Amino acid sequence: MPRPQKCRCVCAAPRCAGFLPAEEQSGKDAVVLAVDEYEAIRLIDLVGLTQEECAVRMEIARTTVTGIYDSARRKLADALVNGRGLVIRGGNYRLCEGAGPGCGGRRCHKGGRRHIGFKGTDGP
Repeated sequence: MPRPQKCRCVCAAPRCAGFLPAEEQSGKDAVVLAVDEYEAIRLIDLVGLTQEECAVRMEIARTTVTGIYDSARRKLADALVNGRGLVIRGGNYRLCEGAGPGCGGRRCHKGGRRHIGFKGTDGP
């Protein structure tokens, strides 16, 4: 029996729920990027954390971050190269309450803002 998946800590909900190519109007063939994948991309590529630092922030193992990050990069490449829309939703995560490892520092995205009405789900 597989080990249960650990809930990933995400600092803040994404500001945008998705993106569409300029030629696309429907988004029906969109790539779905989970919120935890979005967070890994944000922390590693935008903030500049190492995978180890990202793992501490998300409260998961570094090897788990590697898998999440690789999956996210493949999905981003698919959307960009194949001209598909990108939707950010779902995944196994919880929003940061500002008290976890690394929270409250200059790299913490939470920044004291309140995030209302956005909860992690596995569904659409």
